[in-house]
Formats: sequence, C-alpha cells, structure tokens
Amino acid sequence: MRKIILRDRHKIFPFNEPARDLRVLNKTLWLHQRDLFARYDVIEREIDSLAEVDDDIEETIIYRDNLFFDQFFLDEFIQKARDFNRPCRVAFSLDDLAITTHALHLQRGIRQEGDVYVADMWYFPNGFKPEVAPLVIDTGAHEMGYYHVPTHMSDRAGDLVYQVPIKAFCSIEHWMHTITANVIFGVMSNGARLDIESEKVEKQLRILWRAMLERRNVHTSSEVVKVGRNCSIDPTAIIKGPTYIGNNVNIGPGVVIDVSVIGDNVSITQGGQVQWSVVSDRCFLPFRAAVFSSVMMKDSMLAQNTCLQFCSVGRESFIGAGSTFTDFNLIPKKPIRAIFEGKPQETGFQVIGGCVGHHCHIGSGMVVYPARAIESDVVLFATPERRVIDRTIFLRGQRSSEDTAWRGAA
Repeated sequence: MRKIILRDRHKIFPFNEPARDLRVLNKTLWLHQRDLFARYDVIEREIDSLAEVDDDIEETIIYRDNLFFDQFFLDEFIQKARDFNRPCRVAFSLDDLAITTHALHLQRGIRQEGDVYVADMWYFPNGFKPEVAPLVIDTGAHEMGYYHVPTHMSDRAGDLVYQVPIKAFCSIEHWMHTITANVIFGVMSNGARLDIESEKVEKQLRILWRAMLERRNVHTSSEVVKVGRNCSIDPTAIIKGPTYIGNNVNIGPGVVIDVSVIGDNVSITQGGQVQWSVVSDRCFLPFRAAVFSSVMMKDSMLAQNTCLQFCSVGRESFIGAGSTFTDFNLIPKKPIRAIFEGKPQETGFQVIGGCVGHHCHIGSGMVVYPARAIESDVVLFATPERRVIDRTIFLRGQRSSEDTAWRGAA
C-alpha cells in the first residue's frame, strides 16, 4: 500500500506550529499516525496538494496530516474501502452524534456535502482517480456523563455528557481540538470501549480473575491499569482504569488517577489528582495539583494547589501555585465562544477551560476565564491590580484583529 500525506501548514494558535507537531495521547500527531499504519506494509510520501499525486496503479490511501484518528477507525475504514473496491473518501452520516456534537465546531476539515459529512481521507484501490464516492463510517457514539450538576445548570436534567466515539476521528484546526482529541476522542474513548467490552462475560471473568489474583478492586487490576517499568507507586495511591502509565513514573501518597494516560518520567506527588487526562513525558505535578479532562504536553509543570479543568498546556511551560482556569460560563443560556478565523464563534462545549502555549511561565494566583489562550513564550505574573485574565494574551502585548474581536464580544 502507498500512503500519501497531504501537508497542512496552518499553525495552531497559541502553539504557533502545525497540528502534526502537537502531542496527542503523549505522541506528536505525525508519529501517532505513523504508528497506526505500522501493521500495514506502506510506502510513505508527503505532498502539498492533490495535484502532486502521480498516476501509478497501486493501492493508495491519502490523508491530511492534521487529522486525528485511532486504530479502530483506521482499520474499519481500510477494511470497508477494500470491500467497496472503488475510489472513496471518509464520510459520516448527518446523525453521527460524536461528529455533530464535538467535531464540527471551529474547523473546516469536516464539511457537509449532500446528505453526508466528508473529510480529507481517501482510498484508491488502483491508483489516484478524481472521482470518489463517500464511504460512511459509523463512529459508534457512546454517551458518557462526566459529572452531575444542579438541574438548572444543564439542559440534560443535571447531567453534562459527552458523545464518545468508539472509532475516533477529528480535524485539529484549533487549540480546543487538542482537548477533543486527547480527552473525548482519546482517554474517554478508551473508557467507552472498556464499558462495552465489560458487558461480555469473557471480559468480566478476565478482569475478575486478575483482580482476585492481585487482591485488588476490579477497577484497579492490571487487566485495566497498565504500568511500565521501574515505577514507584505509593500503596495509598488509587489508580482506576483504563489507565496507561509509562516507565520511571513516581506516584506519591494519596494520589488519585482515573482513566488517563501518564507518560514516561512523570512525577505526581502527595494528593495530586489526574482524571480523564493526558500527562505527557517528564511532566511534574507537586502536592495537591489537579488535572481534570485536560492535556499537558511534555516537560511542563504545575505548582502546588493549581487546578486545570478542560485545559491544554503546551510543552516546557510552567503554571504557578494556586492558579485556576475557570471552565463554566456564568451567563445563563449564553454559549461559550472562542476566536476562530478572527472572530468569536461557538465552541460547542458547555464547559471549557483555557490554553497555554509552549515555553510559557505563568505566575502564582492567576485566574483565567473560559476559552482564553496564552500565546507561546509569554511570561505572565500577577500584580495587586491585575490577576484575572479575561482575554487572549499575545506575545509582547501585541494586539490583533482577534484580540479586538474578543474585547468586542466580551
């Protein structure tokens, strides 16, 4: 098989680099994509446009390099495309809840054509052809509640829910999509698949047998919690699966980890909490730091008593003690909006935190409003007059059309 990667050079603010270089599930996106194709015998090539594709008669798959998809989605698409045996492209039905709820906002890569949504992934059984048919893939949306709130704060009888795909696919064109890919379509998809598998008697018996052998709760046994080499885990720590922990990880007393991915050489000390999140290689969470439904890219650090909720943090960034990224819109029935293509647009989230770019240093005690971003390389510290971040922060205080749009919408 020939694999052709269509380069997308658009840089994602505030990271200021293409999506392919951002981390998803503790890997750069391009490496994540390459690893998914490892089971297929492929020859790889990169291009800037479809006009560069030659007319060699060979089985070919083409996709844009800002797409996130998982092994389950890729295997389903290739199998169905081979059975179809005609030039085709990825498509989704208009009632696919995972796509319509979480993948359509703040992007252009998944778009409606006729009675389906289509995306930039194609399959050609005998070389490139200009005419393709849509091939509908069902993501298998699985409704999962993530926390219960008072009824008046939600339109779902007090439950805030995600439509979690069993076979994940999204286009990363905005910083919020790093949260979608890592959390909703990443660790929560792992949880949804375990929920479905656990309905089978064979899986129940495997989990129960392993739990009995290890004298552990079924949710903490090695059948659902995978731990790497040379790890130090305090006996009082609580780790629930599906969770994946890398090598050389230190987990201190009283730590709680639930449905997450922890990279190599990570340290989480006393009382730290990580839930439905990705904490990448060499990150450090000191005592009572909390990460909920968020992603931390490699070599970043949270100081004590700092709380991230629905946030994305770039690599080599530091967030000071006692900082809080708020995630709930206090104005009733007003949607949370973020800047996309120069103007505020609805995010599709009922709750969403903020984003910190690469190499940022954020001082202690900051409070960040929902859906605000801090550009890479910014150093930010509180003063007696100002510690609340109510707008997007640009490097060296630059003001752009996006900033003007934010202030006009606030």
